[in-house]
Amino acid sequence: YTANLDAAITSVCCGWNNKGVAISEDKVFLGRLDGQLIALDRMTGTLAWAIQAERWQDNFSITSAPVYVNPSTLLGAGPSTSLGAGPSTSLGAGGLVITGFAGADRGTRGRVKAYDARDGRLVWTFYTIPGPGEPGHETWPKDNDAWKYGGASVWQTPAVDPELGLVYFSTGNSGPDYNGAVRAGDNLYTVSMVAIEAATGRYRWHFQQVHHDIWDYDSSNPVILMDVTIGGGRRKAIAEVGKTGWAYILDRETGKPLIGIDERPVPQEPRQATAATQPFPRGDAVVPQLIEGAPEGITLVNDGRIFTPFVGTNPTVMLPGIWGGANWPPSAYDPAQQTLFVCASSVVNGYAGGGDPKLVAPRAGDAYLGGATTFTRIARSGVIAALDVTTNTLRWRDRWAEQCYSGILATGGGLLFVGRNDGRLTALDSATGKQLWEFQTGAGMHAPASAFEHKGRQYVIAFSAGNALIGSPRGDSVWLFGLDGTLPPATPGTPVSRLTAVPPPPPEAMAASLARGRQIYEQACVVCHGADGKGGHGVGAPLIAVRDFAAAMQTVAAGRNTMPGFSATFTPEQMRDVSAYVVETLAGRPVR
Repeated sequence: YTANLDAAITSVCCGWNNKGVAISEDKVFLGRLDGQLIALDRMTGTLAWAIQAERWQDNFSITSAPVYVNPSTLLGAGPSTSLGAGPSTSLGAGGLVITGFAGADRGTRGRVKAYDARDGRLVWTFYTIPGPGEPGHETWPKDNDAWKYGGASVWQTPAVDPELGLVYFSTGNSGPDYNGAVRAGDNLYTVSMVAIEAATGRYRWHFQQVHHDIWDYDSSNPVILMDVTIGGGRRKAIAEVGKTGWAYILDRETGKPLIGIDERPVPQEPRQATAATQPFPRGDAVVPQLIEGAPEGITLVNDGRIFTPFVGTNPTVMLPGIWGGANWPPSAYDPAQQTLFVCASSVVNGYAGGGDPKLVAPRAGDAYLGGATTFTRIARSGVIAALDVTTNTLRWRDRWAEQCYSGILATGGGLLFVGRNDGRLTALDSATGKQLWEFQTGAGMHAPASAFEHKGRQYVIAFSAGNALIGSPRGDSVWLFGLDGTLPPATPGTPVSRLTAVPPPPPEAMAASLARGRQIYEQACVVCHGADGKGGHGVGAPLIAVRDFAAAMQTVAAGRNTMPGFSATFTPEQMRDVSAYVVETLAGRPVR
C-alpha cells in the first residue's frame, strides 16, 4: 500500500513520518499525514474503508499509529455486548480504532477519536482542550478564544487497560508555544497524562506535568502501563517521562501519584502569565536541570534552571531545552526488576518571544509559535538511564557523546536493545548498563527493535533508516537477528556527496523551480527554519539574509552547525530548487 500523499500538504510539523500501524483480526489500520484514517484487508492489502478523520487544510495530521481495541477483551464484554458508545450503538465484534491528532504547532484544538473498526463510523470524540461548560475550561481565559487554538496534540499511540476499560495518552504543549500572555491559566489538558473511557470517550482523570507551558515541554514520550509492588501492595501504575527529565509515576485507576509529586514555587514573569507553582516529582531526574557554567557570551538567568521564564528578543537559555529530556523514542519497562529504561538527551536551548497580549488566530499552513528557540555552543549529549519505579530513583545512568534518539526494547533475559545515531544496534546489560554487543546496520538506528519467537527460536528485528532531524546516515533496511545468524555487519553509513556543479535554473524555468523548491522546503525545512524563513519550531537559523546561491547549495548539501546535510537525501536538482527558493523567495534576492 502506498499513500501517494499530496506534496502540497502544509500541516506537518516535524518531518514527514509515520509511526506504524494497528492490526485487528481482519484489518490493518494506519493514519496518514493528510488526516485520513485507512483500513486495509489484512490478507490482501486492498482498501476496506477510508475516512477523512480531520482535514490537513485545517492544520491537522496523524503521525502516530492508531490502537485497536477488541471488544471481547474490554471489561469482559462478549461479542454481542454494547460498548456504551450510545443508546442505539452496538459495536459487536467489530471493535474500536482509536487515534490522536497532531497540529498544536499549527494552532489546532487537540483531540482523540474512536471509530468502528468494521466501517470507519465515528463513535466518539474527546477534545484535549475542554470547551465551555466542560471541566477544565476555567483554566483558559474568559476574554478570548485561545482555547480554540490551544494545542495539546497527541503525538503517540494511546495505551489501553482492558480490565479497567480505560484509554491513556499524553498530550503536547499549549499554543502558541512561547507566548503565554494570550492564555493565562494552567491551560488544561496540555502537557498532561489523561485517562478516558474506551467505550464512550468520557473523561476519567488527568495529571498535568507542566502548568501553563511556555517552554514546549510537550509530553511526546509514550505512556507505559505497569504493575508495581509498593509498600507491600500490588498497584496498577502508569508512567511517562517528560522533556522535563522527570518520570511521572501514577496510579492508573485514579491518576494520583504513587510517589510524591510536590507543587513548588517557581520564578515569575507577569508578561508571560506564568504559573505560580510547578509539579516537582520526588526522586531523580534523568537529565541535568541547570547549567553549570555560563555558555560563552551568554549571561545566565537563574543558573539556567528548569522553569526559568523568559520574555523579549534576547534568548534566555535553560536546561533542559525543547530537545532535552525524553522525546518521542519509547521507553521500556522490566517488570521483574521493576525498572524503567529511558533514552533521553541533555540539550541547552535559548528561548525568546512571548509577552504579546493580543490573540491572533492561526492561519492554515503557518506555525503558531509566538516566539523562537536557539541553540548554544554547548554540545548536545545523550543519556540512557534506569529508574527504580518503586522509588523514582536512578539505578544507573550513562552519558553518550551524541543524543540518545532511539526506542528501547527490554527483554526477560536481562538485555536492553537500543540504537545509536551512527547505525549501531547495541545490546546492554539491563542491570548495569554495560554494553555487551553491537552490530553496524549502516544507517541511523532509531526505531525500537522488536523480539519474537518462531518455531521455538527467538529473534530480534530492527529497522535501520536514519533521521533528518538528528542528521544520521540514511538507509532503508530491515535486519533480522538470531543466535545462529551469519550475516556480517554493514559498512558504517557516511554522507555521500551528491553536490555537483548545478547552475541556477534559467529564467524561463525559474517559476517551476521555485514551486518545486517550496514543496521541498515545506516538507523538510519549515520545521526548523519556519514558513517565513525567520526561524521555526526546530530552532533553525534565520534564512532571510541568505544572499549567495552557491553558498546555499553547499549548506543544503553538507549541513552547517547543528543542521544536517541532505546530500544523501536530495538529488542535485532538488538541492538546486530548494536553494533557489530560499534565496529568491525567502531572502528576496535575485538568484545569479
